[in-house]
Amino acid sequence: MRRPVSTPGPIAFDATLWDEPTTGIGLYTRCLAEALQAQGVHLDRMGARRSGEHPRGVQKRTPWTLATLPKLLKASPPPVYHALSNFNLPLRRTPGTAYVLTVHDLVPLDLPHTVSTPFRWQFRLWLARSLMLADRLVCISERTRQDLVRRFPQVEPRTVVVPNGVDHVNAPTLDAADEDFLHALNLPKDYVLYAGSLDVRKNVDLVLDAQERLHARGRPFSLVLAGQSWFGSGTVETRIARLRSEGLDVRALGYQTPAIFYALMRRAALFVFPSRYEGFGLPPLEAMRLGTPTVVSTAGSLPEVCGNAAPAVDPDDAEGLAAVIDRLLRSPEERRALSEAGQRQAAKFTWARTAEGTRAAYDAALRHR
Repeated sequence: MRRPVSTPGPIAFDATLWDEPTTGIGLYTRCLAEALQAQGVHLDRMGARRSGEHPRGVQKRTPWTLATLPKLLKASPPPVYHALSNFNLPLRRTPGTAYVLTVHDLVPLDLPHTVSTPFRWQFRLWLARSLMLADRLVCISERTRQDLVRRFPQVEPRTVVVPNGVDHVNAPTLDAADEDFLHALNLPKDYVLYAGSLDVRKNVDLVLDAQERLHARGRPFSLVLAGQSWFGSGTVETRIARLRSEGLDVRALGYQTPAIFYALMRRAALFVFPSRYEGFGLPPLEAMRLGTPTVVSTAGSLPEVCGNAAPAVDPDDAEGLAAVIDRLLRSPEERRALSEAGQRQAAKFTWARTAEGTRAAYDAALRHR
């Protein structure tokens, strides 16, 4: 194991999304911090709720990062400031401080129709400025690194790939209320699960297309959708209501606690994740860690992260997805093999390794400043 980073003070660590339970970046923030601290890295959580300066929501995070954060860094310059959410570095350099930026994805640039116009412009302009200032750019997958370098080739020497971990996921501990909730759902034994937000990018329509096709052929299956509404989800929600009125068993449960979320994953016959773009793709890896056979799309980083342990279909191929779902639901042996392969693949991704790679990025940033 590498020795802790030799810095004259704690790492200033972006904690503005620490208390956001529904976001992948919030999970990344908490898990990475815990792993870094376990390896002896001292962190100063900037913007955390405990400090009384927690900038909750993008409307507050932006002015906090532009106005309050530079004052805090200037008052007591840390050796490293690590910004964790794609583009949120201060607009000016803090003398004596190296800047590290984690880039998760380039969704607002590569799929602009899936985000609001104001956010798309904020992302585009602030990212360009942040890339000029960052001493090291931590990309959570090789796909994200390639997307970044394709648009901004000048940053390539400062990029490094540090994948996420998934060992935060274990068999959930359910209390009586959780058990009562799951019992009340009365889910069939072999249901198919999608877990994630219902926004356009996640391509939930492809699963609904597959369900409609198989229902029309007399091969219906039960579909459970666990995730919150997001930008552009109204169309999907309207379609779900229509399908239910036509007799298809599709259940949109909304956002669930981690215990319920992982219990639904663990009990599903299949987990399906047909996203059009992922910078990493944590939900399918979480399902694989829990032993649930998983099907993904060929888009974004999903083939890179899932390897050969999950069948992959084109994100526009509803017939292909229907065929894979139908085959796997009829083959316990193939599902068992996928379960074992998925657990082996997921075991490669630990937060300890993420922390190791992040520490190396801190070292490199300190040498670069």
